[in-house]
Amino acid sequence: MTGSIRLPDDGVIMSSRRTKGPPGAGARIDLVEGDITRVHVDAIVNAANESLLGGGGVDGAIHRAAGPDLLEECRSLGGCPTGEARITRGYRLPARHVIHTVGPVYRDGKSGEAEKLSAAHRSSLALAEAHGLRTVAFPAISTGVYGYPKRDAAMIALRETIEWLDGHTLPERVTFVLFGPADLAVFRAVFREILSRLTGSSD
Repeated sequence: MTGSIRLPDDGVIMSSRRTKGPPGAGARIDLVEGDITRVHVDAIVNAANESLLGGGGVDGAIHRAAGPDLLEECRSLGGCPTGEARITRGYRLPARHVIHTVGPVYRDGKSGEAEKLSAAHRSSLALAEAHGLRTVAFPAISTGVYGYPKRDAAMIALRETIEWLDGHTLPERVTFVLFGPADLAVFRAVFREILSRLTGSSD
């Protein structure tokens, strides 16, 4: 495919805009620009709404790519509260599973949004571990129509993922698949900032 690469070991197909972390938990994180519906991983994470019945943005794209069977399985789940996660099959997607998580709608930053966004990432990672999944791909949860400031969302997403990977063997690798170069740049800058704090580097 034009403009894409296959990452080693796990057969992931992504955009060629890729950032890989340094040794430590960061080494198990990749940042790429691409289309999450085309990623070959054990599970992709869907930025869902509480109904789990599809919507706009990433949610709609995943449902369209997976086909109608995904919606039928989602109907059987009875929804999902904000901060929690549910898992389904991937159907027509390259990914074997979809982990549906509900991020918060951003209001004023003082209404529990950070805690709910943190919980959405932790719940997704815990579900991946419980199902023995080695590779997981996340979008930038809550940064679309839910309006979460991208830098703040990236800080929460990366911090929670690094903390999880520090204490768990699964998933083995987490990839953040960002929609465009601007989002990728935000995540790269935040990733560097977090890793500089962890290593004590001033670079």
